Amino acid sequence: MTSALFSPIELRGLRLPNRIVVSPMCQYMSVNGSANDWHLMHLGQFAMGAGSLLITEATHVSAVGRITHRCLGLYSDENESTLGRVVDFCRKHGVVKLGIQLAHAGRKGSAHTPFEGGKSLGAEENPWTTVAPSALPFGPGWHVPQALTRDGMREVKQQFVDAANRAARIGFDVIELHAAHGYLIHEFLSPISNQREDEYGGSLENRMRFPLEVFDAVRAVWPHERPLGARVSATDWIDGGWTPEETVVFARAMKARGCDFLDVSSGALDPRQQIPMAPGYNVPFADKIRKETGIAVMSVGMITRPRQAEDVVASGKADMVAIARAMMDDPRWAWHAARELGAEAPYAPNYVRCSPAVWKP
Repeated sequence: MTSALFSPIELRGLRLPNRIVVSPMCQYMSVNGSANDWHLMHLGQFAMGAGSLLITEATHVSAVGRITHRCLGLYSDENESTLGRVVDFCRKHGVVKLGIQLAHAGRKGSAHTPFEGGKSLGAEENPWTTVAPSALPFGPGWHVPQALTRDGMREVKQQFVDAANRAARIGFDVIELHAAHGYLIHEFLSPISNQREDEYGGSLENRMRFPLEVFDAVRAVWPHERPLGARVSATDWIDGGWTPEETVVFARAMKARGCDFLDVSSGALDPRQQIPMAPGYNVPFADKIRKETGIAVMSVGMITRPRQAEDVVASGKADMVAIARAMMDDPRWAWHAARELGAEAPYAPNYVRCSPAVWKP
């Protein structure tokens, strides 16, 4: 039986031999936004064949755009050099294509890491002033962000462009814009966080305006043959918030502008959310977006087992699956999935000898 999960897929000029994506996983191990040996280890282990596409953790386009003091960035020459070292290692020794998730935390920045509780930084903890569509805090006890002016919005767009140019120089194959999880682009989309009274707030068309401007600006500088996509939250999981139906409208607009895929997640915009956590809980959203727009989609969220992932792709609910926690638990997930599904996965040259096809009698 032929495995759908291990069938190839093409995105623009990029051909992937299977549909397994290593999802972005924030590590909170950077210093001044720069990568280090932790990132070499973390990404290097997945580059050996954990999937066909490996996407870095949320990589922030400015220091103000970071979630925490320890977040990865791509806004300085040092950031570019240190991340380039990691990418060069993965290229030399690995067998995966490489993607980067470009992000701006918006009002969820200036925070502690999740390991430290994830709350807003105190006055004695070197906080910074965050920006957002509107001067509305993320939740109780959080700082109040500054509402972005037109000049501020132009500055943020340029930061995304500059980071995209750095990513191109480093040699990434794919960019994924982070438009989910309550960060800046998602904040513009949701009526909960965007209460502007100008042409960037109010109607759905207005709330989509800045996110689409950011996408257009990045697409204009990102090499034509390289895919550009976005992670989206399909719903805020709260009454009065962003909805799956609005996500479909946004997906159509993105596709018309040259977006190659959407990585479909949900939630994280408002702490009052009520998420019915269950295996594959985001899959129905990916299915809806794919069927109603025709754009390629990844599904993410508690996809952990090979046959579960196989079913998602084989049934046409998603084109790819993005896996995080299961990959951290087993960086050889794709190898083991291939064995279970009767397929083949790529091995780094130095690891070919551990393939059962080589040593198993």
